[in-house]
Amino acid sequence: MIDAKPAVSGSKSSLLPMFIIGTMFFIFGFVTWLNGSLIPFLQIICELNEFQALFVTFAFYIAYTVMALPMSSILKRTGYKNGMAVGLGLMAVGALVFIGAAQSADYALFLAALFVLGTGLTILQTASNPYVVMIGPKETAAVRISIMGLINKGAGVIVPVVFTALVLSGFEGFTAEHLAQLPEAERLAQVEELSNRLVEPYLYMAAVLAALIGLVKFSSLPELEFEEEAEHADKGSITQFPQVVLGAIALFFYVGIEVIAADTIGLYGSNLGVPNFAALTSYTMVFMVIGYLIGVTCIPRFLSQQKALLLSGVAGMLCVLGATTASEQSDLIASVLWGWSGIPLVPDPIAFVALMGLAHALVWPAIWPLALDGLGKFTAQGSALLIMGISGGAILPLLFGKVAHLTGDTQVAYWIGLPCYLFIFYYAVKGHKRRSW
Repeated sequence: MIDAKPAVSGSKSSLLPMFIIGTMFFIFGFVTWLNGSLIPFLQIICELNEFQALFVTFAFYIAYTVMALPMSSILKRTGYKNGMAVGLGLMAVGALVFIGAAQSADYALFLAALFVLGTGLTILQTASNPYVVMIGPKETAAVRISIMGLINKGAGVIVPVVFTALVLSGFEGFTAEHLAQLPEAERLAQVEELSNRLVEPYLYMAAVLAALIGLVKFSSLPELEFEEEAEHADKGSITQFPQVVLGAIALFFYVGIEVIAADTIGLYGSNLGVPNFAALTSYTMVFMVIGYLIGVTCIPRFLSQQKALLLSGVAGMLCVLGATTASEQSDLIASVLWGWSGIPLVPDPIAFVALMGLAHALVWPAIWPLALDGLGKFTAQGSALLIMGISGGAILPLLFGKVAHLTGDTQVAYWIGLPCYLFIFYYAVKGHKRRSW
């Protein structure tokens, strides 16, 4: 068991920590989901092809992999509370670098700013997730993480609206093709004007992040202190804890299939000629929100964290089978599930891809408490290792795209999800119980 002091278990004493950590999770979501808006924006002002534009995602997510363990070392020295302040400070620096990048329209500087933002988020994630696990009873940890997931996804809904209002207002229909048709002087002037519109929102972001540093630093947020347990006296490395190593692999597969389900559904819909293909990501996100609500209401009253993870693996495998074998000419699944609501119907394989959001919504909330159980003083390193699993969101979608390209069949590429859910199932049944290799 993890022995964390002070033990914040009462509902009143948990309110302030939950509010502060909830604010952190909103920041996670806001900065992460902003990338989706930045990619086409930077593609225009920096004159990039699609491959070059996707380095936005790479620069952001690679920070989690490269910086997770170094950030955990900082966390060990500063403590969890001060570590969150350090993370917010790094993100504020990244926001200010964005201003310089916008004024110069230098893509390399944009990527550097994204890497710094990702580094700040890495230490925030490494510190914040253990807080959510520790500030209440272990049995309800998945509930608290589900609440944080709802906050995170709520930020994802707000981001496109804010970005459009602050940056793209007055530039409706502004495209690379439109730019190419303008005289050179006018083209450069419009690029400069559009670039400078990034200054204001990132200046606001830096100011908010600086204010949050004060909120965290001077709040009564309790510090997490871990006692070294006798059974860990012979442990010298985090790799000697199978439950966390296997948990990181499970998160790698989870984040990979989460990104695939959310980011390829629109591409698949476009290939099938679905009229509302641009909005299909919201279908997956809505099902994820439903999954989080199930976690909040059912764990642990009706469902243990381990059983929730087990059901996620089974449901995910069933969704993969449906997505890869269902008829693209049928919309029966959508008709049954939401045909009564007036929401546009989609072909059955796309409906199954959307349902993956529901299937794996509880994977992240369930894995964290199971993986961190019993780590004691190794919790910071364990959290960092789990954070590194986020790299699945950069790697597995690329593999999906390669399979789709080589086979010429997007539907076939969804078979990649099967080993992902199989490993999640294994972790639920056996992997989280292992305490030695």
